[in-house]
Amino acid sequence: MNSLISLLQAAIYFGTVIMFGSLGEILTEKSGNLNLGVPGIMYLGAISSLTGAFFYERAAENPNPVVCVLIAFICAFLASALGGLIYSFLTITLRANQNVTGLALTIFGSGVGNFFGGSLNKLAGGVGQISVSATSAAFRANIPALANLGTVGDVLFSYGFLVYFAIAAAIVMQWFLKRTRVGLNLRAVGENPATADAAGINVTLYKYLSTCIGSGIVGLGGLYYVMDYTKGTWANDGTIEGLGWLAVALVIFTTWKPANAIWGAYLFGVLYWMNYYIPGLTRYSQELFKMLPYLITIIVLVITSLRKKKEDQPPANLGLAYFREER
Repeated sequence: MNSLISLLQAAIYFGTVIMFGSLGEILTEKSGNLNLGVPGIMYLGAISSLTGAFFYERAAENPNPVVCVLIAFICAFLASALGGLIYSFLTITLRANQNVTGLALTIFGSGVGNFFGGSLNKLAGGVGQISVSATSAAFRANIPALANLGTVGDVLFSYGFLVYFAIAAAIVMQWFLKRTRVGLNLRAVGENPATADAAGINVTLYKYLSTCIGSGIVGLGGLYYVMDYTKGTWANDGTIEGLGWLAVALVIFTTWKPANAIWGAYLFGVLYWMNYYIPGLTRYSQELFKMLPYLITIIVLVITSLRKKKEDQPPANLGLAYFREER
């Protein structure tokens, strides 16, 4: 029983990181923009939140937990949204290739993150010395009354607020895309921007806003990673990049439905960590288990392609630049 609880907890911690990444990318792709810079944007969110928290804790004698959370949250969202703005300017205004731009953004984000992460470590006294303990503790704080409910409390309520914020964001995004006028306009832009333009929808504005806000949400995955997953530290081990690509895979697995990201993210977490709870596995067998989320994504992609159900397909104009002059 203890092993099962530990596995479920690990899956929820792990899944929350990629859930934020997938939700932000779903919002972006609904506008027709294919942003493969998710890992890089996660890096931007992670390092900017860590930097903001580090300098605040260094300057304040008694850091206020609320201020710690606000500084880290705002820094992560704004830096990631800036990454989305760079991507939007290159692909929407300058009409650069979306795939190449996204990959370049991933390289840029990882470079910025590791450079400033190393710099912060030096300021803190050496490699691996940086620790924003006050901010991390604020993000990891749970509700004692709920966390002390035995097995139920251990599995459902022993987490920081960002876990529940991610679930709420998925539900709200599902409602927004299906039930609001703005959400329906956004989906129309992703399906057929020429028709949306003819109907009076500002295609450029919708693409810019969805990409920047979506990138900001992606950056919250990086924020959660450094503040909760690694408890306020920084390591140049490439884990964020791997989680970013898993988030992209999760977008396909969920068939572009935000609500599916909730259970899909936790399923990915169980599959990824399950090898540590099966006795007798070799190191090579463990690596094969880590491939399962990608393998399942490929299977889902094949099935949805064969079934050709409209609601399971990506936006029709995904990855294509819109030229109003060719309308």
